[in-house]
Amino acid sequence: MASFIESGWLYLITHFSDFQLASLGSFFLHESVFFLSGLPFIFLERAGWLSKYKIQTKNTWACKVVSHCRPGIFRKVVLMQIIFYFILEDFVFYWGHRILHTKWLYKHVHSVHHEFATPFGLTSEYAHPAEILFLGFATVVGPAITGPHLITLWLWMVFRVLETVEAHCGYHFPWSPSNFLPLYGGAVFHDYHHRLLYTKSGNYSSTFVYMDCALSQDAIIGVFGTDKGYRKLKALKSNEVEARSKQI
Repeated sequence: MASFIESGWLYLITHFSDFQLASLGSFFLHESVFFLSGLPFIFLERAGWLSKYKIQTKNTWACKVVSHCRPGIFRKVVLMQIIFYFILEDFVFYWGHRILHTKWLYKHVHSVHHEFATPFGLTSEYAHPAEILFLGFATVVGPAITGPHLITLWLWMVFRVLETVEAHCGYHFPWSPSNFLPLYGGAVFHDYHHRLLYTKSGNYSSTFVYMDCALSQDAIIGVFGTDKGYRKLKALKSNEVEARSKQI
């Protein structure tokens, strides 16, 4: 596997310039991951398969550079950098997203993204051009600081696209990352943000939940308490399930 990746990378740097790889290569990688990960959720929705895992019952259908490095050290550096990118991106995104939920910016910019109260994977990047540029800064600030290897940049792009598609997919599966990673928000966390079409919907973070959580006994860790509505809804649903189980 390692030799296959190394030979593939060698082919790329031999046949393409640094500029072509960094610009066109990054673009095609982003688009490939975005559509290949997002389109299956449209198929699931249209076919009605796995509907029991759908977070909202209603359906939504939109018609509307370097050459080489030592593998061992490289893997450790890549892992550390991508973890750093996720943490930094989540922090910057949280504040940028909260700013977009102020009245004027929400009405004129961010409301485009919120046209879908029931999101699906491809709506993750459906937004006003100004928003894409504004919140896109959160994604590029980490790599801009560290100046990573191009492979690291591409891996970060892949993980970031997969994360945002998953957060907007509209499904909460048994294998969803939020079931295994305590501080990961995922689809069930971000879906609540979309179902409320006004400026104070909460759940502003992109990946993790600690920025939104309140510092309380119920939260594992938290900071600003902008997830109060979401936590109330979760408690209400939990009570409903408990009441049904007692009736049975």
